[in-house]
Amino acid sequence: MARLTGTRPVATRRWGCAAAAFLLLLLTVQAAQKADLSGDTTAATINHSLTLLQRLQELLQNGNGSDSVLRVRTAASDEAKVFHTHQLLLGLQSEVFESLLRNQSVVTLHEPPETAALFEKFIRYLYCGGVSILLHQAIPMHQLASKYRVWGLQRGVADYMKTHLASESSQGHVVGWYHYAVRIGDAALQESCLQFLAWNLSAVLGSAEWGSVSVELLLLLLERSDLVLHSELELYTAVEGWLSRRQPDGPVAKRVLRAIRYPMIAPSQLFRLQTQSAVLARHYGAVQDLLFQAFQFHAASPLHFAKYFDVNCSMFLPRNYLAPSWGSQWVINNPARDDRSTSFQTQLGPSSHDAGKRVTWNVLFSPRWLPVSLRPVYSDSVSSAVQPVRIEDGRPRLVITPAMSSPDFAGVSFQKTVLVGVRQQGRVLVKHAYSFHQSSDEAADFLAHADLQKRTSEYLIDNSLHLHIIIKPVYHSLIKVKK
Repeated sequence: MARLTGTRPVATRRWGCAAAAFLLLLLTVQAAQKADLSGDTTAATINHSLTLLQRLQELLQNGNGSDSVLRVRTAASDEAKVFHTHQLLLGLQSEVFESLLRNQSVVTLHEPPETAALFEKFIRYLYCGGVSILLHQAIPMHQLASKYRVWGLQRGVADYMKTHLASESSQGHVVGWYHYAVRIGDAALQESCLQFLAWNLSAVLGSAEWGSVSVELLLLLLERSDLVLHSELELYTAVEGWLSRRQPDGPVAKRVLRAIRYPMIAPSQLFRLQTQSAVLARHYGAVQDLLFQAFQFHAASPLHFAKYFDVNCSMFLPRNYLAPSWGSQWVINNPARDDRSTSFQTQLGPSSHDAGKRVTWNVLFSPRWLPVSLRPVYSDSVSSAVQPVRIEDGRPRLVITPAMSSPDFAGVSFQKTVLVGVRQQGRVLVKHAYSFHQSSDEAADFLAHADLQKRTSEYLIDNSLHLHIIIKPVYHSLIKVKK
């Protein structure tokens, strides 16, 4: 009995095509029968699809009726893996195989070792429509699907990658997936990876994959204001390590260092960097003006500083810092039960001039708030007393308001961000983030798709909602004419 890697002679093309055609006809007839009986109340479905899939696997495993042979070679080995296959089944799934096998029954394929190792899984998918893969197999399987134009498998692997960004691996995988998405031009996968890296940057900075970040990816991350990390100093330290390992040329190092938001670092920490950072000493000329501007920012009042510098730019915009000065964690146990409230304080602004000033914030969480359009309507008419309202008609709502007002608030607006922590593969990571417009007290889409009634909801950890509320104070230029 021939096996996948055996050398059994190829059976006649006529027998193999007839067998495959019969299987295809059987599937078509079953679909037609199901459609014919759909309107009959006595109709029943007799489903032996699992048995059929088993027969197809046996057809591949034993090589029964094989009319084509695939010989897979790698540059690293003189031996070839041999697969006895059926032209019709391969041609149905792949237009590349349909073309290759049109005028020949034996085809030699050359594959790199990583894709050759998965070729048996790939062929099984063509016969059975299913495949199981691991994190490190995603890219080579996607490469096989793309090379042989198996579009369903290609989309399936891409979806697998998007939903397994948070999965834990020893060396990390999201950075590698991002670089692969750039090479193949998959914009959706590229954006998913970039967003995950931005929202979980602290976890990435301390992992092995940080060293594999490309220059292009690093610059894309550094220009984002939605990075989630403890502080700007944490980011500088990680960038310093990246520069020390990669040793890029001067222009690249300059672009990287000038993307750090130095005004978001306290003066005492800036002084320490100037005396202790070897990277900063080597490239001091590239950022000297930014450091001087940062010291000026911390020394002057924001209103006075805004007379001379444009503060409406990214350099003076905080990122999503997790430090206590900028927000607070809030764990809501059993969030589907009733309304909750809490309060916390943040620093008025990132300038040292405002370091001692605090803003108190009140937060209200409601799991079943009803919009006006869904609230009960009372009427004097007996026929229309009250519109029925169900609990599930309500939606979660989070309202964040300052507990006070102060003249110090002049020239400052507050952007709010709410991070929702989820458990993925044993780790708590950020998968959802909601940003409030500076003139609003809540986000309209907050937990819009969350089902807090289910204990298995991806938004809950041990039946608790894990939030981190971040307040980002933003200075505005009140005086447009610089003096």
